[in-house]
Amino acid sequence: MTSKEIVKKAVGLLDSKKAEDIVVLDIHEVTSLGDYFVIASAGNTTLVKTLAEEVEEKLSAQGVEPRKIEGASSAMWILMDYNDVVIHIFYSETREFYCLERLWADAPKLDVAELLK
Repeated sequence: MTSKEIVKKAVGLLDSKKAEDIVVLDIHEVTSLGDYFVIASAGNTTLVKTLAEEVEEKLSAQGVEPRKIEGASSAMWILMDYNDVVIHIFYSETREFYCLERLWADAPKLDVAELLK
């Protein structure tokens, strides 16, 4: 799968499981960390964990394995590293504190509605 296909799949999965405020940042021109950040949040840590498990399970079923997953034990912020796509799933209050969208304000946002089509 290409980076863009992984993003589309992850956004669809997160949306279907009721993730909140999904944002996709195109970071490829502002850093060498990868191509995209997918950022989403949930109102409780149980849902944060469920969202991460869903993404991992469904992408793995398509042969896409994460390089690393961090934060699953606390479920306040789970980071899923898929090489050129990094998925951040936050507990809502933790997301407000770290505000990745502000830190990466130079990265253009993709239209999530278009990705869900």
